Amino acid sequence: MRLHVGCAQWTHAAWPQPSREKLRSYASWCNAVESNTTFYATPSQTTVAGWAAQTPADFRFVVKLPQLISHERRLSGVEVELRAFLSAIEPLADRNHALWIQLPASFSPTDLGSLAAFLHQAPRGYRYAVEVRHPAFFDEPRTAELLERVLARVDAEWVPFDTVTLFQHRPTSLAERDAWMKKPRVVRRTRALTAHPIVRYIGRDDVQQTVDGWAYLVDSVVNWLGEGRSPTVFLHTPDNVEALGLARRFHSDVRSRVPALAPLPEPVEVDPPTLF
Repeated sequence: MRLHVGCAQWTHAAWPQPSREKLRSYASWCNAVESNTTFYATPSQTTVAGWAAQTPADFRFVVKLPQLISHERRLSGVEVELRAFLSAIEPLADRNHALWIQLPASFSPTDLGSLAAFLHQAPRGYRYAVEVRHPAFFDEPRTAELLERVLARVDAEWVPFDTVTLFQHRPTSLAERDAWMKKPRVVRRTRALTAHPIVRYIGRDDVQQTVDGWAYLVDSVVNWLGEGRSPTVFLHTPDNVEALGLARRFHSDVRSRVPALAPLPEPVEVDPPTLF
């Protein structure tokens, strides 16, 4: 029985991390991470091998496909680029938990054929997770059902980005105001399609508001674990200052109700900086 938790990044100026090997330090706090850097460019195999070397065997990356594939080409005519990307991330081996296909808000129900074709032609042996942002997928039950059918054909997961807590109150900081402008405002999803549900939850810069808002998600994760599923939950806040500790707190909240859940590692202590 395992719950993976993590953040949207593995380094932050406010987190207690050494000057080098920040990923190794992060992996002593959390057992998963969103690999957002791959969205902007395909890394070298050497770089990815370094990621693998800094993480234990049971650590999990949810690796975002490059924007060239998902946004610019919109999943069409990308066979060469996809092969190159999969070759680059080979060093992750089993640490590669899922290939994360984050689609732009303009990717609408009329584009479902492109998604279906991409998933049908994509190499087997990988787990695929799709994040959509067009409102129709959330507001129209028939459209949601069509998307679920496309995903079910290849046992792919629908990744919800839960922003309900973020939008419950007006912004009180620059970071929250920025998040209000950029994050999707859609209804909450609690339905898992596969044995490996993935949820991205964004709260507020206020810790208590963030914790209060995830009560439903603790319930969902407890239920999923009871059903034999292995969920992954990523904790965000607008400024992500407290995200590292919040990820561990979420895991602790679930473990208080599921004592058999494997614990997270103990964080590695970071020596304070010295003058010499």
